Order: sequence, then C-alpha cells, then structure tokens
Amino acid sequence: MPVKRVSRVGALGPIAALVAALALAGCGTDQDTSAAPPRTHKTQKTPKTHEKPKPRETSKPQATQETPRQRPPTAVELPPLHAGFDYQIGGAYPPPSGVRIVSRDRAASPAPGLYNICYVNAFQAQPDERTKWPADLLLRDARGKVVMDRDWGEALLDIRTPAKRQRVAARVNRWIDGCADKGFDAVEPDNYDSYTRSRHLLTADDATAFITLLSAHAHARHLAIGQKNTAELAGLRTRTGLDFAVAEECGEYDECGTYAKAFHDRVLVIEYTDSGLRKARSGFGGRLSIVRRDVMVSVPGSADYVRRTR
Repeated sequence: MPVKRVSRVGALGPIAALVAALALAGCGTDQDTSAAPPRTHKTQKTPKTHEKPKPRETSKPQATQETPRQRPPTAVELPPLHAGFDYQIGGAYPPPSGVRIVSRDRAASPAPGLYNICYVNAFQAQPDERTKWPADLLLRDARGKVVMDRDWGEALLDIRTPAKRQRVAARVNRWIDGCADKGFDAVEPDNYDSYTRSRHLLTADDATAFITLLSAHAHARHLAIGQKNTAELAGLRTRTGLDFAVAEECGEYDECGTYAKAFHDRVLVIEYTDSGLRKARSGFGGRLSIVRRDVMVSVPGSADYVRRTR
C-alpha cells in the first residue's frame, strides 16, 4: 500500500501552534473487525539471526482530559536505534539481510524474529470500508457532503468532539488489539495530518486529542506507537504519548532534524527518490534508520520494486 506524504498546510490550534513552532525553531458496522486490503498511496500521504535480548525501554501514556483515570504505566518495547529497516505496507515478503525492523499492514503477520510495526489507517476510511463506518462518523461539510481525501478516495473521519473521538477510537482500537494479538511490537496510525485536508473543519488539537486516545490503548496492550509524518506536531510527542516517528521523505523536505530532536533519534525514514536518500544519509545516516523504497511500496518481482539503503 503506497505511502502518504504529510501535507504542508497546517491548521494548528493555539496550544499546538505554539509548541510546534518552538519545536521547529529548535530543529531546523461497529462490529467490523475485518482486515483492510492493501491500499494505494501517494507521495506527499528475512529471517533474522537470534540476538541476545536487549533491556526493554519504557514509554508512559500521557493523561488527557478525554482519557479515564490511567492504569499504571505499561512498559513497551521501542524500536532499536539506527537499525536496518524495511517498509512493507504494500505487501509482506521475507525481509532482506540486515533488517531488524519491519512495518507491515495490519492484514499481514509479523516477520519472525524482527521488531514489527503494524500499519493502520486511523484517521480516514479506506474506500472499501467507508460503508462500514456509521454515517455520522464521516466528516461532513456545511452542506452535508462527506469530506474526502481526493488523492486516495478516502473519507475523513469526524473527530471534532470528545464523544466522536471516543467512538472512532473504539473502532481503531479493535484493530490495534488485532495487531497486539498477532504479536506486533508497535503500531503506526496513518493520516495524523488529515486535519490539513479537512477544509478547516478539523484542527491540530482534534488530531492530537484523538491520537492520545490511541496511544493510551496501544500502551495498555504493550505496543509502542509511532507518529506518522506531520513534522509540525512532533514537538507535542510528550503530551500525545507517541514513542517514535515514521517519517516519509524527511530528507527530501529537510525535516529529519525535527523528528530526530523530538524523538531522540528514534526515527524510521522512508525516502522515495535517490536525491532524498542522499540528503537523509548525508545528515543522519549515522543516527536514523533510513531506507529508499518505491512510491508504491511494492514487493520484489514487481516492475516498480525499489529498495536501497545507500
């Protein structure tokens, strides 16, 4: 399933805008449980040898006004720093030699012996799943028309109120439960930046409030949770409870430093051009996990398949 580059237009709420600006300045049917089939994406949106266990690092869910009284913080395992990485959300295949971290769609199974990240489309409804969402949870404009991400044919989900955020989160959290039950180590909720495509109906504060709910649930299931793109909100990671970043084309758009600072180098970078790979490697090749993939994130044997690390 192809990737979705972060939109470069923001609609930050007052608190989010201030924190994000400071961070950037310092850096340069409700019962549906079916797995989503691979989606197509836009550029913007293996077996491993056994190693000795490493000490587990911990991440603590952040309390918010919308979350109930938190249970004791739950330890989660974070992705290893500066480790071989493969991005397989377009289809699973045996990871190449040297790969220690892999991201796959929630319909797939984890790669044995690796650190596995589970991709979920958390902020938008994929075309084949739109009718499975309650009509009032699809974002609508003043005329009652569903607001779409037209590049991908996906309806935006309505997370404007605490009650709707809770209802949307309840469904997404069932997918997160599925990731945990399969044995994934972490979850990657996509389309954090949907508010930038919402015609000003959603704000960054809506997005951060919603992802905070997902973070608390992921941690309760012993899963780490990654921020997907959206560099302008990286400075809020403590408030939102996000543990690491998955950044598309941060080399190409000079954003790697923003993610590296906010997430203490725990950043997985996907570039879709050779120039982007060169830029990412020149500045952060010794610090971050970086891979060059084709924009369709295709599988080996496909005419489009590209995977390089240098």
